[in-house]
Amino acid sequence: YETFGEDAVTVARDLEIVLTSKERGKGHRLPLAGVPIASLEANLAKLLAKGHRVAICEQFGDPRTTKGILERDIVRVVTPGTILEPDLLPGSANNFLAAALLDREAGLAGLAYIDITTSEFVTLQIAAEDLPAELRRLAPAELLVPNTTDDDASGLSPSDATSQTPLNPDLFEAIDARRRLLDHFGTVTLDAYGCERLPLATAAAGAVLAYLQETQRGALAQVQSLTTQTLDRVMRLDPGTVRTLEIFEGTAGGRVGSLLALLDLTQTPMGARLLRSWIGQPLLDIDEIRRRHDGVEWLLESGVRRTRLRATLDRVPDLERLVNRARSGVAYPRDLAALRRGLEALSDLRSDLYEVGSEDHPFAETLSSIDPHTEIVDLLRRAIADDPPATLGDGDVVRPGFSDELDHYRATSRDARDAIARMEADERRATGISSLKVGYSRVFGYYIEVTRSHLARVPEDYIRKQTVSNGERFFTTALKELEERIANAQERAAELESAIFRQLCRQVGDEGEAILASARAVARLDLLAAFAEVASRHRHVRPQIDETHDLEITGGRHPVVEGYLEEPFVPNDTRLTGDVPIGIITGPNMAGKSTYLRQVALIVLLAQIGAFVPAQSARVGLVDRIFTRAGLQDDILTGRSTFMVEMTETAFILNQATAGSLIVLDEIGRGTSTYDGLAIAWAVIEHIHNHPRLGARTLFATHYHELIELGESLPRAANYHVAASEEEGRVVFLRRVLPGGVDRSYGVHVAQLAGLPRDVIGRAREVLTRLEEGADRRPKGGIIAAGPSKLSSLDGQQPALFSLAPPPPPEPSPVEEELRRLAPDQMTPLEALAKLYDLQGMARQKDADAGDSPR
Repeated sequence: YETFGEDAVTVARDLEIVLTSKERGKGHRLPLAGVPIASLEANLAKLLAKGHRVAICEQFGDPRTTKGILERDIVRVVTPGTILEPDLLPGSANNFLAAALLDREAGLAGLAYIDITTSEFVTLQIAAEDLPAELRRLAPAELLVPNTTDDDASGLSPSDATSQTPLNPDLFEAIDARRRLLDHFGTVTLDAYGCERLPLATAAAGAVLAYLQETQRGALAQVQSLTTQTLDRVMRLDPGTVRTLEIFEGTAGGRVGSLLALLDLTQTPMGARLLRSWIGQPLLDIDEIRRRHDGVEWLLESGVRRTRLRATLDRVPDLERLVNRARSGVAYPRDLAALRRGLEALSDLRSDLYEVGSEDHPFAETLSSIDPHTEIVDLLRRAIADDPPATLGDGDVVRPGFSDELDHYRATSRDARDAIARMEADERRATGISSLKVGYSRVFGYYIEVTRSHLARVPEDYIRKQTVSNGERFFTTALKELEERIANAQERAAELESAIFRQLCRQVGDEGEAILASARAVARLDLLAAFAEVASRHRHVRPQIDETHDLEITGGRHPVVEGYLEEPFVPNDTRLTGDVPIGIITGPNMAGKSTYLRQVALIVLLAQIGAFVPAQSARVGLVDRIFTRAGLQDDILTGRSTFMVEMTETAFILNQATAGSLIVLDEIGRGTSTYDGLAIAWAVIEHIHNHPRLGARTLFATHYHELIELGESLPRAANYHVAASEEEGRVVFLRRVLPGGVDRSYGVHVAQLAGLPRDVIGRAREVLTRLEEGADRRPKGGIIAAGPSKLSSLDGQQPALFSLAPPPPPEPSPVEEELRRLAPDQMTPLEALAKLYDLQGMARQKDADAGDSPR
């Protein structure tokens, strides 16, 4: 592939390749830079990483029969969201192209996304406030937005998407977008796709389709369906909750330490992609949750059956992307060979599920969706070699016996080569030249080479072709005829093989939707088998799901932390009911409060994605949303302090949560003064407890021990603490969550464990003691007004740490004051001696007044 002019300069710079040029008129040279076809994918990756979009141009026609320049056309434009090359795609994640637009007056947003490698095409119309969270969940590789004067047309900052592409706003017009979709699907209404009366969803989907029409003509054929989704049947996870629970990424970034890494025991790329989708959208449909649990339980019951099934799944390649590569016309021979092997494995999957008989079996529907595709398997088995070459044109892609015509040309070429091979021996006998040899050069073709010492014996019918260092090369009429026969046969065979391969891709494409349906069923089976494997390895149990507002967990554990501990994980119980939904948790630093809070939220999430949970038993009343607030984080770009971020996230929770939610709050009010923070934390708990819309199941961890009084006074709240003991000045964390509150945090002990200097630790203990003594002198409960629903004025001001500084020096004595007033340089020796006696007298008088003996 060649680039010219400014493009060549850019490509040479960004790919770090040689920039050449050629003469174009007197004194003018045209820059050139090119890359081999074989290395296209690697160079595309580099250019995309640099932020470029790459248009790929191909030439058409036969150069032997076409006069002048061959016809050329752009076949596709490669952008981050339209990659087809397998080596550039994440196997375990979708590569989404998304489009988003906002209607600020209506408070609504349209969002559509497609993965052209799997044919998943979805659109939805949602509340504008839900758009950022949905886009972060999808993590699109490329986001299409209207190119307007509004810099925030998508509702996101540019950093929220890998790449944002502004489009003409006309492409987002609902009327034109609807017509575009109708023309593409060949229908007169969008009712079948669910978006006929959703203008923003229609506009977003139409923009995606318009972009594909411009950049990916070959991929349009595989866009055969559109699904309109809503958020009503799934739990929405806000970005703070996803981050706090480390669902997709651990604390260090990447998958390590995340829930995704724990659960991803899938055997197929389709299953891995489905896992990300399920984790990001826990279910609110109890029946579907139970169907998933039924499948996991059936696979968990027999380790032998599960092992056999997972071994078969391991043989299934990425059927979704293979079939779509065939439909797009960019498949390689080995893609069809892999597709055949994958489809062959589907028959074995059906055998592995032979026990599935009744309609109410958890895998009855899955089994019915897995078609063995015997006709296409038989076709590919007969047509494609078991181990074909990597690229078309290298020969031997089509299996012998599939095409009589192809076999004929191959035989012709083979016979001619055999004749040439025999020619060497025949010519040696005929000429008597023992060193004569018949060879082949890619530049000059077949030749007969004779060394200089035997040139006198060369027959007259030899025609000179080339001079070499040690002799001459010749050809004969017979050799030329054989060479032409080979060339013609090979050329015709290559054309025929290419035509057969393209026809095979079309036939695979005709079965594309059926194969994709099987692939989706395989993905579901693979993911449920992975859940069963996780449950088996980590002793997870089936949770009970119901429609109450209760949450009862016996022996719960953190699913991720447990795997990283060298010592056994200490399990804990949780009981949040409709009668007492709020738990206030106190306890030492480092005791495990944060781990406990997160494990409860993760157990709920696991239960509602259809997985088993790390506990002895669990009963989960359906949770509509999980809200978390933890950690200290600022937002420098928008000028928000850590406390402002904390308050913004807390406000979001209080405004969005319902009685069916689960709220996990870890230390509210830390970013301001002690009394400010305590007042806010107190008011937040009261609001959750008293507000008629709330009463949500809540776990509230705090170091404000004054809040224990709320657990004692509010009828629907209870106190819990993480136990610890102090032995010989050292704190021992017991990791047990027990009823009741505690009034110690052991922060100084933790600071000591962290390695703070001894003098700092000593001074901290002294300050802490004086603070605690001051608190003990304050009237019990004096900070809180009577009645649980209102916070009174505070009892005095916040303690001033300056009052805890070392005591100031005593007032100076008269002797010291007199000494400071002396001017020795202006005194005679006699005056100085007299003054010294006066000072001595003053000091003795002071001692006598104090009752001390004179010195």
